[in-house]
Order: sequence, then C-alpha cells, then structure tokens
Amino acid sequence: MSLGQHLIELRKRLFISAIAIVVGAGLGWWLTDLFVWDAIQEPVQRVAEAQGSDTAIIFPTISSGFDLLLQIAFTLGVVISSPVWLYQIFAFLVPGLNQRERRFTFAFFATAIPLFFAGCAAGWFVLPNIVKLMTSFVPEGALSLLTAKEYIDFVLKLVVAIGVAFVVPVFIVLLNAAGILSAAAIIKSWRVAILVIVLFTAIATPSADVVSMFMLAIPMIALYFAAWFIAHLHDRRVERRNAREFGAAV
Repeated sequence: MSLGQHLIELRKRLFISAIAIVVGAGLGWWLTDLFVWDAIQEPVQRVAEAQGSDTAIIFPTISSGFDLLLQIAFTLGVVISSPVWLYQIFAFLVPGLNQRERRFTFAFFATAIPLFFAGCAAGWFVLPNIVKLMTSFVPEGALSLLTAKEYIDFVLKLVVAIGVAFVVPVFIVLLNAAGILSAAAIIKSWRVAILVIVLFTAIATPSADVVSMFMLAIPMIALYFAAWFIAHLHDRRVERRNAREFGAAV
C-alpha cells in the first residue's frame, strides 16, 4: 500500500479502537458503581482495620467523586476493550506478512489478551501489599488520609502498566515473525532487557517494597526469555525452509 493508504488504514483502526473503548467505558461506569469502587478501596479499609488507625480515602473537592468515576470507567473501558484494540494493532501490522507468517502472528494474538489480563491481575495482586507497606510509615497517632485522585491514579496506572508490560513479549515475537528482529538480537540484549524490567517494576512499585517489585519482575523476565525461545524456533524453521528452497533452485 502507498503511504496515503497506510494512513487511511491507520485512521480506520484507531476509529474502531476508540469506539470499542467508549463502549467499554460505558460498561465500566456500571461496573464501577456495582463493585469496582468497593474493590479498589478494600486494601485501605483492610489496613485501617489491621492497624486500628484512621486510614481513609478523602474527596477534597465537590467534583472529585464524579471525576474519579469517569477516570475509573475509562480505564475499565481500555481493559474491557483490549481484545478489540489489540486486534486492530495486529491487523494493521499483519498485511506486511505472508500467509504463513500471518497464521503464526494470529496464534500469538490469541496469547496477547490472556497476557494482558494476567498482567492486570498481577498488578492488582500486589496492590494490597503496597498499600500496607506505604501506610505503615505513618507515625503513630497521626491520621493517614489518602487523596482519592492520587490513590486512584496510583492504582489504575499500576494495574494497566503491568498489563501492557506483559504484552510486550508478544510484540517481540511479532517483530521476529515480520523479520525485523532476530532471535540472536533478542538474546544478545538480555542484560539490557532485565535492567529495563527491573527499573520498570521499581518505578511501578514503591522503592521500599522490594518483594512486590520482584513478584512483578520475575514473570516479566520469564516472558522475555519465552519470547526469545519462540523466536529462536521460528528463525530455525525459516533457515531450514530457505535451505530447502535455495537447494532446490540450485
């Protein structure tokens, strides 16, 4: 396709993704009122009960409740619609692949969605530990009043960021299938990849919470090496196929 056709295709994919996110946000609004908000504030309530402190979430402005409801609904829209926008990303990249590589890519698209939800679940799993740790530094006798916006920003960014990070290995395999990134290049950069993963998890979690950092870093490192292994198998298959084709041509 020409550059203009690529831009038209990109606009189409972005429009479909935006519609899916809006629809998902509508569902997210309903889910937030149903149980999501209760689940988000549960770690704070659990800490307050365990420590016997006055830890609580506060809404400092009159519009805070409505603004946060919109924010949570939009984030849930991104998560709920992930099968749609992940497919649009792959569909935009797939036309550059041949038929065999396209089947290979769609097989890995089927793993992107579970990995995204697994990453979101991992972020949600470590959230109570992070809340417990950070509130434990409040001096005895002092009140721990968490501003609702800051707390929600932290929770949503943690969950979504880890979800996206878990999908990165799928894109690595996709680049390998497209012939852009070789398995040798992937394994050659393993030290840099581990450093980036550790830095990412250190930023996503409080610096004092080393346990949560490693709980997130270990599966991400495992996924990176899994991506390398799959890319290695693909490169070997391509080499054997090229050897047969060039051998037959000779």
